[in-house]
Amino acid sequence: MIVLIAQGNGDEQSYFVYGAISTEIKRYWKAVMMENTSTQRKLQHGVYYGWVILLTISFTEITSWGILYYAFTVFLKPMQAELGWSTAQLTGAFSLALLCSAGAALPVGSLLDRHGTRWLMTIGSCAASLLLLAWAMVGNLILFYVIWAGIGIVMATVLYDPAFALVAVWFHKLRARALTILTFIAGFASVIFIPLAQWLIQLLGWRMALLALALLLALLTIPLHALILRRRPEDLGLVPDGIASPAAMSLAQSTHEQSIPTKDALHGATFWWIALAFALSTLTAGAITVHLIPYLIDEGYPASFAASMAGLIGIMALPGRLVFTLLGERLSRHLVIAILFLLQVVSLVAILLVPTVVGVLCFVVLFGAGFGAIAPARAAVVADHYGSTHYARINSVLGLFITGARAIAPGGAGIMYDFLGTYPPIFWALAGSSILATGAILLVAQSGEK
Repeated sequence: MIVLIAQGNGDEQSYFVYGAISTEIKRYWKAVMMENTSTQRKLQHGVYYGWVILLTISFTEITSWGILYYAFTVFLKPMQAELGWSTAQLTGAFSLALLCSAGAALPVGSLLDRHGTRWLMTIGSCAASLLLLAWAMVGNLILFYVIWAGIGIVMATVLYDPAFALVAVWFHKLRARALTILTFIAGFASVIFIPLAQWLIQLLGWRMALLALALLLALLTIPLHALILRRRPEDLGLVPDGIASPAAMSLAQSTHEQSIPTKDALHGATFWWIALAFALSTLTAGAITVHLIPYLIDEGYPASFAASMAGLIGIMALPGRLVFTLLGERLSRHLVIAILFLLQVVSLVAILLVPTVVGVLCFVVLFGAGFGAIAPARAAVVADHYGSTHYARINSVLGLFITGARAIAPGGAGIMYDFLGTYPPIFWALAGSSILATGAILLVAQSGEK
């Protein structure tokens, strides 16, 4: 606890208060750093530090995904009501952000392979908090697009790709399990932040809601990224999966997984079929994520019900991730991914052909189960095929196509909606996209590769 006794007036009093606070902050920071170092040393000899990093990054991914990605859809209607911008104009900014994220993927991947995730994610979280503050004060459409272009660049530094790269380095044999834990925990992002954002908007208005979310993002991500994350296990005298003895380290090095250079990976047809499959699937998921709430409102459901259903998708994603891990260890990973893509198709058929609450619930269950497992499936497939040494660069190239599809989806669906005035034809087209994704991943399976 900090106790201040203010003396004097004006500048003299302010100087005394600021000086006291500065002194206490320095003492606190020094104590935190010493405690962090001490805890880290203890964990080296007890719990594998990779698990600590995994739980930390899982928690920060909840916050980053929830605020920077999922909460956007809740702000569409209130921003339209105040600013008069169309659905296409608003979702176009979100699409621009995702395009900028795709453009930043390659340089971010290179930075990750060279320097690790710690400071990149810390700086990214700082920038994200400031950009949310700017969004809260926006009143000009061009400035809104500039802000979201910045948020898009930040997304490349704090969302799944850097987290997956971190897991790929700290885990090898246990990688699929670690990825499942990461995405299982992070899956609560939509469950928590879509209803939370809706509640904050109703309580405070959309501008003050953004200020509150900016504060949450700063408090829940910046300190954890700066204090906990480390580049690789070797920096702590460990090896992937937690083997710490010299003999075990020697054995681990002798059995090190194969790592394929980025150039060789891009010359193979397998990479491009994988890219096509996940890009098409992401096209579907990206459009649904942003347009589900407006679709349900258009169908006559209350905004609170629509937000709850969108959040419930995140809950249903959790069992999907667990099933993926179990099946992925027993069946072909590509076959499991094909099943996940088909779940997207069936879910869209359900919500379109059964236009009732029952149909909506069927959609949520099926779409959530498939959608939830796709992210760890992609990360595992890339690591299985290409190893961890060049993982971030290879995954960043794949991310160009996936994030590009995610970028096109919301704005493209928004333009189609403004032209057609209805959502069902758009949703049928998205179902077709997922069918094509299924065929692409099955072609990879037929190639005979793992």
